[in-house]
Amino acid sequence: MNAVPNSADRLKALTGCGDPVTLRLAVGELCAEFGKVTRIDVLTMAEGQRRRALCLLRLESEAQEIRLMSSLRASRFGDDVLVVVDLKAMPPGACP
Repeated sequence: MNAVPNSADRLKALTGCGDPVTLRLAVGELCAEFGKVTRIDVLTMAEGQRRRALCLLRLESEAQEIRLMSSLRASRFGDDVLVVVDLKAMPPGACP
């Protein structure tokens, strides 16, 4: 019997998103389960072969944001919720 993936597992599944637009849509869809997403910004960064996306977002209420942070192990960055997504490593010679 397959278990239903929890939100944290689904967040890990976003590692395959290849561009910020696709990632923004996928993170927005995942986070919408906790409430209406009122703002989302995605910043990508690369350090060596490691890539990450920093997703800064807000929901309609603080209670929704607290549920999201608890479920996704996210944190606060100023007034925003910070969701970090580890992305697939870049192949050698690829541009970030």
